Amino acid sequence: MICPGCLHHRNQAYCTKCRKELFDGKNVSPYLSFNSPSKEDTDVYRDHTKKISISGVQLKYSLTLKGTELQLTETKGQYILKPIPVGTFHHLDQAPANEHLTMQIARQLFKLTIPPNAVIFFNDGSPAYLVRRFDQSPDGKVQQEDFAQIAQMTSETHGKNYKYDLSYEEIAALIIRYIPTHRIEMEKFFRLIVFNYVFSNGDAHLKNFSAIQSAQGDYLLSPAYDLLCTRLHSPRESDMALTLFKDGFSKTYEAYGFYTYQDFYAFGKRVGIKASRIEKIMKDFTEINASVHLLIDQSFLKEELKAVYREHYHDKVKRLRMMP
Repeated sequence: MICPGCLHHRNQAYCTKCRKELFDGKNVSPYLSFNSPSKEDTDVYRDHTKKISISGVQLKYSLTLKGTELQLTETKGQYILKPIPVGTFHHLDQAPANEHLTMQIARQLFKLTIPPNAVIFFNDGSPAYLVRRFDQSPDGKVQQEDFAQIAQMTSETHGKNYKYDLSYEEIAALIIRYIPTHRIEMEKFFRLIVFNYVFSNGDAHLKNFSAIQSAQGDYLLSPAYDLLCTRLHSPRESDMALTLFKDGFSKTYEAYGFYTYQDFYAFGKRVGIKASRIEKIMKDFTEINASVHLLIDQSFLKEELKAVYREHYHDKVKRLRMMP
């Protein structure tokens, strides 16, 4: 049996470790007590959708844990539930498995801070992605701002594509400006940027990076979220949502038509990371990690998409190994 949380073999549905991280040790079923939005004929979703934000094609619902049962809620939600999206992209029925796999790879293998998450199933058998909220504390909601808010950019002030109007270098400048421990946080940001490239997350825009208030009152980068291989759903999507550099592309990029090791090395230097640290971080991404294959194999993706996911991973590692 594969745990729908960590994707490792276990003797129960959610393993002991995942139950502890996701549900405070409670024995929660991997099946919800209600149907998916596409199969539900009652007002159970209509009453809850009104106050839940919509990002792109993805409806998100708020859940709370009552005893051992997850229930829809409008207030004090502990979890975000993302069912199969509706839209014109490819293989949308695989989006929950895609996001879960990518988040688990990031968490288990590439040292990224990721909130506890899992695949969960509606009563009708349809899958969804479940993630525990990190912006909640026993005292209430924790202050969090995404980098569109930090940059004071909205659709009203900067047009409908405002989320894509800055570069990753410009986000780094905002980190330096607003986060006191930016030398530490910058390495986390750098690692996340490289991860998004290697795992073909081509929609990591301004709103997919946030700063969150710590218990001490200062700000840190929030845990990473919305990580998935977007190439499975949009094959012709660009490699990255934003450009690396604020002043365009490097000569290396112009020569190859894509980013290579030299680009990320130069980016790391520009944002103030020591050369030795850049090299250490990049080493994790320039060799094929066999454990990535294991998690792909044990994921909930369809077999044909597992092969595509692997191909994209291998292609990006190959690019990073290219030297001018």
